[in-house]
Amino acid sequence: MSRRSGRNTLQARNENAPEMNATLTRKRKSEECNKKMPSAAKKQSYEIQNRWPEGEVSPSCVLIETPHKEPEETTNSSCFKRYRFRNLFIKPSPLPNLSWASSDDVWIKMLNKELKYVHDKSIMERHPSLQPKMRAILLDWLMEVSEAYSLHRETYYLAQDFFDRFMLSQSDVPKHQLQLIGITALFVAAKLEEIYPPKLHEFAYVTDGACDEEEILGMELVMLKGLKWELCPETVMSWLKLYSQVDSLKDQNNFLIPQFSSDVFMQIARLLDLCMLDINSLDFHYGVIAAAAFCHFTSFEVVHKVSGLTWESVSACINWMSPFVKVVSELKTPVLKDFRKIPLEDRHHIQTHSDYLGMLHDALLRQEPTTEAHPREEDRRSPVAMAGVLTPPKSTEKPVSQ
Repeated sequence: MSRRSGRNTLQARNENAPEMNATLTRKRKSEECNKKMPSAAKKQSYEIQNRWPEGEVSPSCVLIETPHKEPEETTNSSCFKRYRFRNLFIKPSPLPNLSWASSDDVWIKMLNKELKYVHDKSIMERHPSLQPKMRAILLDWLMEVSEAYSLHRETYYLAQDFFDRFMLSQSDVPKHQLQLIGITALFVAAKLEEIYPPKLHEFAYVTDGACDEEEILGMELVMLKGLKWELCPETVMSWLKLYSQVDSLKDQNNFLIPQFSSDVFMQIARLLDLCMLDINSLDFHYGVIAAAAFCHFTSFEVVHKVSGLTWESVSACINWMSPFVKVVSELKTPVLKDFRKIPLEDRHHIQTHSDYLGMLHDALLRQEPTTEAHPREEDRRSPVAMAGVLTPPKSTEKPVSQ
């Protein structure tokens, strides 16, 4: 090696020395901070873990505590993040052996989402100016918009989850912003789920001038930050599809191809559409709600086979759902609608709309009978709708997305 090359190498080392020293200093400081951090400053979180040897059948799914460091947390050890564990202690994975993944791992990941994506009916306590009826009217309207643009059921239920979780992260939201939040939730959900989602101007159009494109884009950023960009929950509809598939599975090699009856699926989906309008549905995990609805159309033995849930885990939800089942059972069997440009085999996955507000009113009357023999028609709707906040054009007037 020549002198020049040796001199250049030495010069390069000298130039890099301050940078290397700074890196080592930062590393030492980080290690010292971690050592000095008191145990009281650790934050508890919980996670369902795979606790059995690879290749063996899982004996059970258990919840274990896993501490995570939280530098910003300076309070005592009583300051913990709260998780709800009800209905989550279940039996081994009901999924069949999968050629493309471990059924136990897939099942555990789905259950972990029930912990990660928290929803609760206490959202009404955070917004004194809102009423449960307003949420029902908004979701009913989103179903109508979804049908008008031939959006899938999963898209609507993603929007419902985004709306409820976003409202749980906020406080004192005025009622005149509900429609903007709702249409933004559907806008985000459509971009995630649909192959050809409607354009931004179409979402603004269905609000009949109540929300413009800039407001939707602005609310989109606020919503994504409020949700912490956590946009992949297991919705009620995704759980229903899973239960239906496991129950009717005949060819395990094609597990991802639907093998269940579309007629029964549409009946259960209509029941879920109605139940989710009730604020009390947020008392239960999505997987439990789907299992309860599935139980009303099959049996608990089938539910236990496809979900692993025990009777104690699902009985409260089944009892709560009974009035809704009675209302739905009095209706005609849903007919597969003719959606333009949608293949026949996929039409039962498209979200449909019915007189869900009237059905919800009847179901709530059976839960809490009123002294009034004939309730007034205007009592069936919230003052928000009567005041014209949710004023979309009729479904027949909406343009078909190209």
